[in-house]
Amino acid sequence: MDRFDAVLFDMDGVIVDSEPIHEMSFLELWQEMGYGDNHGIHFPDYYGQSDRVVWESFIEKHQPSQTIGELIGLREKRLVQMLRDKQPIFDGVPKLVQCLAKQLPLAVASGSVHRIIDEVLAMRDLRRYFRCTASSEDVEKPKPAPDTFLLAARRLSVMPKKCCVIEDTVSGVLAGKAAGMTVLAITNTFKANALEQAGADQVFQTYEDIGGFFEIS
Repeated sequence: MDRFDAVLFDMDGVIVDSEPIHEMSFLELWQEMGYGDNHGIHFPDYYGQSDRVVWESFIEKHQPSQTIGELIGLREKRLVQMLRDKQPIFDGVPKLVQCLAKQLPLAVASGSVHRIIDEVLAMRDLRRYFRCTASSEDVEKPKPAPDTFLLAARRLSVMPKKCCVIEDTVSGVLAGKAAGMTVLAITNTFKANALEQAGADQVFQTYEDIGGFFEIS
């Protein structure tokens, strides 16, 4: 444990099983906009990246009448309601963060916006375990750039090389390694070989296995 001074959690796909809900919220909105069958977005290409990147690609393809700000707002409103309805925190996460927070400062470093981060951390009273959050809203370049993780480290006053990142996507692993951090990956979204090829230091199947890495019983 003494090799790290902090643990940084990605959120979507790590804390909350939100990727299917993200996709559903986009698809429902596109259906209403008339792009249900021809939106042209392949979601796996965007795993681990910010929602703005998805909208930028959509706008480039279709040139809708709404501004990107309007589209982001419409989608976020729908997503918030879906998250409140489903409360999809991964089993094993509450125990892991509770135990880790007794030993190390924790932060969330997410491609989501603060409004969504706040909604997720309100579930299961998770907010109290995290010292700070960093969002794609806070940085110029989202993942796979290292900026979000580096900002979280600064907010914790911890050197990047003393941070351990928990991620689930190739984009997130690349961001963590680019930040000079140790990256633990969990196979919630990508298979182990893809995460290993991206540079993950270790890959785990379960949260109990991650707890074992940190010597949490």
